[in-house]
Amino acid sequence: MTSACLATATGPHPLATVNAALNSIAAVLLVAGWVFILRGNWRAHRAAMVAAFATSAVFLVCYLTYHWLEGSRKYAGPESLRIAYYVILLTHVVLAAAVPILAFRMFFLAWKGRWEAHRRLGRVTMPIWLYVSVTGVVIYFMLYHLPSQAVAV
Repeated sequence: MTSACLATATGPHPLATVNAALNSIAAVLLVAGWVFILRGNWRAHRAAMVAAFATSAVFLVCYLTYHWLEGSRKYAGPESLRIAYYVILLTHVVLAAAVPILAFRMFFLAWKGRWEAHRRLGRVTMPIWLYVSVTGVVIYFMLYHLPSQAVAV
């Protein structure tokens, strides 16, 4: 399908908005999990991280469904931000491919009680997963809200 299908008359496709919301929720849960573990509350940490993982899994299903139904959308924002958009998009896509592998490994290490390895990998996984979640929202705004702002000016 063409990119013309991606936005309804009233705004972005509903699944695009759902995806941004899921990324936002995942980011909040990741930060909450980090705060919980810093405070020594491993039960709350575990709950937040399981919820972040579940949220990210639901995001992935919605994301794949959206792109299967609607295809891709080209950047239509201000030319002055084109390079920034593509840098964000490229780093987001590359790191997003690593997140499921890292997250599964983190869960495996926790399940096995290998806490030192879990902590070491968490120092790498947390910033990557958080970056992917936050930049997913940034990309959504750059694709669906920045162009309308640019036109309205």
